[in-house]
Amino acid sequence: MKVFLFLLIAALLALGQKGGFVPGQKRAPEDPAEVSKGKTLYQVDCRGCHGPDLRGGDMGGPNLLRSQAALTDQHGELIVPIIHGSRQKMGMPAINISDADAQAVAAYVRSVVGAIEVQGMPPSAGHVDPDILVGNAAEGKAYFDAKCASCHSADGDMKAFVASVKDQKKLQSAWVSGGGKGSEPSPKRNPTAEVTLPSGEKVSGLVLRMDEFLITLQLPDGAERSFDRISLTNPEIVIHDPMERHRQLLGEYSDKDIHDVTAYLETLK
Repeated sequence: MKVFLFLLIAALLALGQKGGFVPGQKRAPEDPAEVSKGKTLYQVDCRGCHGPDLRGGDMGGPNLLRSQAALTDQHGELIVPIIHGSRQKMGMPAINISDADAQAVAAYVRSVVGAIEVQGMPPSAGHVDPDILVGNAAEGKAYFDAKCASCHSADGDMKAFVASVKDQKKLQSAWVSGGGKGSEPSPKRNPTAEVTLPSGEKVSGLVLRMDEFLITLQLPDGAERSFDRISLTNPEIVIHDPMERHRQLLGEYSDKDIHDVTAYLETLK
């Protein structure tokens, strides 16, 4: 009986340690650039089911902060196969992203799990993130001039943008994803869609949510309307995404590119 009580107390103490949900588990620090990229991909592909804070979303996905795969994953060996469809029979559809992008999502999930105090709870407010200003600002400027200057100006919109984002980690996440997100949907950032129904009716609006099954639009009058994407009468859907180029670049950025551009943008403040 005494042995049992000792083991029980030890287990409870392990649960109270940051990131220590598996006895003896050691988590290596995640690459901030990889985490930033993974966070952006998560918001695009996973948020609808698993929620913005990983604790479950509108589409009914489970709380990842209680997922044994998320809690014990070390290098993507558990999370990446799930992203690619290993649990389709359990209701988790495959997400069509590359291995590298899936690894980035796994790194983001691990970074959140590593910051929580007790299993299933949100990250600790006292969590200290590593310094992300490790890039070469001169090489970041060269990358910006080659890839970004055709749409953005270092002396114009980007200078104002970086001045509005004080936190370095938020700055990195924001530019990788294409800018800060406002509280209200906007056609300058959010995709719009035109849905043509079998009857010939056309419905246009801002895309609020979209997955393999449904698309939900916000109509000009503020009302929301959802359409089934997989029924026999699947409507024709044309998407207009002002952030498409940023989405394409997500598959092109290297960790060095992200570090270098972040370092350069800091010099614009």
